[in-house]
Amino acid sequence: MTEEFGFSVRPMTEAERLYAYTQSAQLRGQTGCIGYLRADMDTDGEGFFSSWNDFDRQRKTEAFKEDLDGVIRILRGKDSAVRFLKDRAALAAWCYSHPEARMDEGNSYGFRVDTGSYTYLMRLDPAKGAYNLYCYCYDRKLLDSHLKEAERGIRFITPDYQELFRIRDGEKIRISYRDGSAEDFVCRYIDPTHLEVGGGSCNLFHICELAEHLDGIGAKAEPVRGPKTRVRSAAR
Repeated sequence: MTEEFGFSVRPMTEAERLYAYTQSAQLRGQTGCIGYLRADMDTDGEGFFSSWNDFDRQRKTEAFKEDLDGVIRILRGKDSAVRFLKDRAALAAWCYSHPEARMDEGNSYGFRVDTGSYTYLMRLDPAKGAYNLYCYCYDRKLLDSHLKEAERGIRFITPDYQELFRIRDGEKIRISYRDGSAEDFVCRYIDPTHLEVGGGSCNLFHICELAEHLDGIGAKAEPVRGPKTRVRSAAR
């Protein structure tokens, strides 16, 4: 939208929206996620009470902190054309004037802010009583590289490496078992040969490992077609 202040702002793409929530440790490493800033504008809509959560302290350099502080300062500035963090009224006006940025559920709107080295994925909610900002901070090159790679889709294969199908990052598979039961799992792209299946701490698979596991228990995986699932943690 604008580069007048040394950064650009635009609505997030569908693929980028997946990364505006807390990711697994694997994905945070792949994408260079530094941490996230959370803020609310108080009951009167005029405040800005924020807290920071670390993911990668090594990447939280002075250069990064100056970059993030500069972006937030401009977005909260009274004279800025993109002052949507100035107060809740400004936030609401900005969000409602960009309906294309509305996310899948609730009252959240997603915007991507790019500076030279960093990307800030901002999830905005103008509602009173909500956290009005979640800002996930990334190494721009690493995030863009991962997003480009993920466009290939997640491959599912037979144990002898014959491709069965592909799904997009964040879509679901349905695993059907011998007893007739079935479960649906959200899948995430890690790299061309690795994926995450569902949540939990033991959900990282090599694509061949997953194929062999399913074959061994007599289960079958198939894609669940439909709207892309929003991937998020319960708290964020």
